[in-house]
Order: sequence, then C-alpha cells, then structure tokens
Amino acid sequence: VRLVESGGGLVQPGGSLKLSCAASGFTFSTYAMRWYRQAPGKGRELVAGISGVGGNTNYADSVKGRFTISRDNAKNTVYLQMNSLKPEDTAVYYCYTAAGYWGQGTQVTVSS
Repeated sequence: VRLVESGGGLVQPGGSLKLSCAASGFTFSTYAMRWYRQAPGKGRELVAGISGVGGNTNYADSVKGRFTISRDNAKNTVYLQMNSLKPEDTAVYYCYTAAGYWGQGTQVTVSS
C-alpha cells in the first residue's frame, strides 16, 4: 500500500492550495479516505473525510466552508481543496485510508 501526497507549499493568508493523494496497492474505491494535519507541538487532527463512493463527507469545524474534500476513484486519488487559508492552517497534512495506512505528509505553510 502506498499513499503519496503532493501540492503543499508556502501560500499567503487568504490564498488557496489543492492537495492530492495518489493511492496504490489496495482497492481504493472500497475505503473511506481522510485528511489529517499536525501543527508543530500539537497532536494530529482530522480535517476532512469522504466515503468510498464519495457521497458522504465530513469536516472539522475549523475548516468548514473553506476546505473541500473530493475523490476520483478512476485515478485512485483523493483531493483537498483549501481556500481562504489562515496562518493557523499551517501544518503537515497527511492522507489516510480506512484500510489503515498513512502517507508521508506534505507541508502547508500559510504566511505573509
């Protein structure tokens, strides 16, 4: 099983980024997928989740209305569109599959 995140980087407050997580080694469409994040000195927190067929999504209160999770089962990829970014969104963002595996993470830094 492999999960590879991409799309992180440095962005100014109010900006946008789109994270991608390419999955392989398991039946992608069968499992829910989630994005977590971990800021320096803090625990890992759930940001967003999406069901296997994509019909159900859930979000942390802190990102509702700003972040959108989606998936393309034909491409075995899950996405996190992040808009109106704030400095407090700065963290390493991790992709997770309900099959029980984590990606290596991608750094998102929101700073002027």
